[in-house]
Amino acid sequence: MIFGTGIDVVDIERFEESLVRTPGLKLRLFKGSEVDRPIHALAARFAAKEALAKAMDAKERFHWQDVEVMNTESGKPLFLLSGETAAYLEGKKIHLSLSHEVGIASAMVVIEE
Repeated sequence: MIFGTGIDVVDIERFEESLVRTPGLKLRLFKGSEVDRPIHALAARFAAKEALAKAMDAKERFHWQDVEVMNTESGKPLFLLSGETAAYLEGKKIHLSLSHEVGIASAMVVIEE
């Protein structure tokens, strides 16, 4: 059974401008291995987190620093969750797809019960 779905699209150039304009924003949004990634990968990870928040439909339980986007050895993206976000989604299966092309990054999330 589907618990929730979410999708988000990010203009990479505009996202980069936001990171430059707002010192410290990168460290509020990203953690661990995410921080040093190239801008297109950061934009896709931002889209993934936004899509997850939408799929959860519980923004008060979503915390940026509770969510890290990782990749398996094969390159498949997945969420590494902690804190209140992990507790809320415990026992649920989360599917994540990322894409970036010609200035746009996107993500889709499906959460199953």
